[in-house]
Amino acid sequence: MAEKRDYYEVLGVQKTASEEELKKAYRVLAKKYHPDMNPGDKDAEAKFKEASEAYAVLSDPEKRAKYDQYGMAAFDGSGGMGGFEYSSSDYADMFGDLFGDLFGGAFGGAFGGFGGFGGSRSANPNAPRKGANVKTTVRISFMEAMKGVKKEIEINYKEECPTCGGSGCKPGTGPVTCTECSGKGVVTLTQRTIFGMAQTQRSCPSCGGKGKIIKDKCAKCAGTGYVTRRKMVTADIPAGIDDGEGIRVSGYGEPGTNGGDRGDLLVQVRVSPHQTFAREEYDIFTAVPISFAQAALGDTLRLETIDGPVEYELKAGTQPNTRIRLRGKGVPVPRRNERGDHYVTFIVNVPDHLNKEQREALQAFDAACGGTVSTTEKKKRGLFK
Repeated sequence: MAEKRDYYEVLGVQKTASEEELKKAYRVLAKKYHPDMNPGDKDAEAKFKEASEAYAVLSDPEKRAKYDQYGMAAFDGSGGMGGFEYSSSDYADMFGDLFGDLFGGAFGGAFGGFGGFGGSRSANPNAPRKGANVKTTVRISFMEAMKGVKKEIEINYKEECPTCGGSGCKPGTGPVTCTECSGKGVVTLTQRTIFGMAQTQRSCPSCGGKGKIIKDKCAKCAGTGYVTRRKMVTADIPAGIDDGEGIRVSGYGEPGTNGGDRGDLLVQVRVSPHQTFAREEYDIFTAVPISFAQAALGDTLRLETIDGPVEYELKAGTQPNTRIRLRGKGVPVPRRNERGDHYVTFIVNVPDHLNKEQREALQAFDAACGGTVSTTEKKKRGLFK
């Protein structure tokens, strides 16, 4: 199966696109590739479905948040957007107003004639299915996020029960055929809709879609076929990951059914703040204190970066709150050979207390500059003097 394109790329919008921008982009693509506008064009139909899937996810705040955090992994094995199959009513609810604007009153029959959207859909509950994903959280330091790190994570891991061999049955017994579905695992329901009669297949409520029922359950696993133990998993966290973002560790989720693959472990990464460095997107910001003499005369400074100290020639006459940019010294961009920048703001320190020698030196300096400060010392009297 071809790898799916990024949903934002499909719609041609930025990751920060507003709801109105998403709708506008989808309107353009939908009108261009809609099957009614391109009869018999399979390529246009595929592009229309791709755009519809992208809009269905990004227009839903909850789905969009999951997609931004985990990417396509947010829907793997969960029955989410994997196949993008909607019933007629679902499709009408989601896109009805939008297509009404595009095609007027013709929308009623606009989507019933091509596969994947209209009519009934059947599912084989006995087909292999990937297991559900499991979520966990790991905390790392700021510098670990900058450099990348491998973290050992302890999780609850389901594995085949050693007593029943995964059957869930008491040793010496076996499952029996479900009488409600006759072992098919599905029951067929016929419903009347605004589009006519529609048949749908659902998992049998008695056997849960397995087609068989366990009467004598294994005491070790209570009939589930699995036992849970603690397991250490290594998560490879890439350099540049930000607080709240996630990674996927394949094959450490829930077991699949009917021979399906295991789900994945979705790891949300929490990054502890740094006492010196502040991050915004892929840029780093720091504030460096300098003396008045350094600001006036210039100096060679050692500036701390996430790569270690670098030398910087401070220019004479540097003004307070001057900001400079160290190109390419910011946060690494994951999966790209790029980095942000490091911005340094110079803060001129004004001493709180001066001794006599320091005061006289400053007064002499002030006199050389034109004498703007009075040399008369005013003594402050206390409340009771």
